[in-house]
Amino acid sequence: MTCTLKISKIFSVLLILCFSAAGLRAQSALKPQMWIASWGASQQIPEPQNALPTDDLRDVTIREIFHLSAGGTMLRVHVSNAFGTEALHFTSGHIARPLSNTAPAIDPATDKALTFAGASSVNVPPGAEFISDPVAFPAGPLSDVSVSFHLDEPPAQQTGHPGSRATTYYVHGDSVAAPNLADAKHVDHWYQIAGIDVLASPDAGTVVALGDSITDGHGATTNGNDRWTDVLAARLQAAAATRAIGISNQGIGGNHLLTDGLGPSALARFDRDVLAPAGVRWLIVFEGVNDLGGLARNGEVPPADHAAMVARVLAAYQQIVARAHAHGIRVFGATITPYVGSEYYHPGPLSEADRQAVNQWIRADGHFDAVIDFDKVVADPQHPDQLLPAYDCGDHLHPSPAGYRAMANAIPLGLFAQ
Repeated sequence: MTCTLKISKIFSVLLILCFSAAGLRAQSALKPQMWIASWGASQQIPEPQNALPTDDLRDVTIREIFHLSAGGTMLRVHVSNAFGTEALHFTSGHIARPLSNTAPAIDPATDKALTFAGASSVNVPPGAEFISDPVAFPAGPLSDVSVSFHLDEPPAQQTGHPGSRATTYYVHGDSVAAPNLADAKHVDHWYQIAGIDVLASPDAGTVVALGDSITDGHGATTNGNDRWTDVLAARLQAAAATRAIGISNQGIGGNHLLTDGLGPSALARFDRDVLAPAGVRWLIVFEGVNDLGGLARNGEVPPADHAAMVARVLAAYQQIVARAHAHGIRVFGATITPYVGSEYYHPGPLSEADRQAVNQWIRADGHFDAVIDFDKVVADPQHPDQLLPAYDCGDHLHPSPAGYRAMANAIPLGLFAQ
């Protein structure tokens, strides 16, 4: 009797060990993929001239085209009501491969319906966003995807990204699955879509670029995908060691580190734009020119005000680094590029001295995990307080596509070593 019990116990232990090993093998088989952000755009309230007319948003299909960085076999789409004041009803949504990034036509063979918790529609609360259920949609790196969604009623307050440098199409009626949108109206802004994730390998990760209009791409080619972040994405995809890395462009034109304006300040939007995207492992901080330039835009101010502004900018950088490090994110500081000659800011010697002081701090050891010296890349060697003419879009503040290419090519890919 005792012998039988012992054998039974041994057999039970062996069964437990076998099941545990099988469970570990099953977990291992399920483990080798993770979600990363392959495309993203900072959400804000569109300015009146960039908002869609209310009547155009009643019973409307909006079709937008997005350029991915990393590829994957499964996708998720983030629909946003971040600045809405009432719940927003998305009645339906689809994703497909566009035939071109300059027209609303899609390949109907690739069209897939989006669902949210299994339902084809979703009510997104004010101030929130919803992530779609995963959808099987093999997407190559640097490919374009088209997202269409239908609204029955206009948002009480629109949410979007005016600086898309990409064309959006819209028509009345529910045409989310239509191969084309006949007689569609179009604008060069994005609305209500905040990000696209891909299911990638376990060594994957995402770089967030936190910045202003120079990151957003002012001066880049509409539908040309030649912002510095786009060029960096192409470089990452061209190298075997970095093909699993995506980029989420979180630049907002006119954005500040310290104060709200065109979009919330960098500090105010940090959680949503840096911590929330999937798989973030690296952060490039390239922001501050609007804070420095705005100080004396309407007339010179005392030197003490300049010193105080520099101190506040440096404190903001320190806050960003501390908050990112708390989440295991490496932070790279990008130096502020020249803007003497800008008709918008017309900076004087004190403002240029502020820029030099901030850049000196960025370059110093112990502040950022690494430095990306955009200033040295695009400055005119003969006039280092100005953009090199070949890299100037013409306003002496924003780089041209050639300037953006030079900036991206100067970033060492070794910063993103796995």
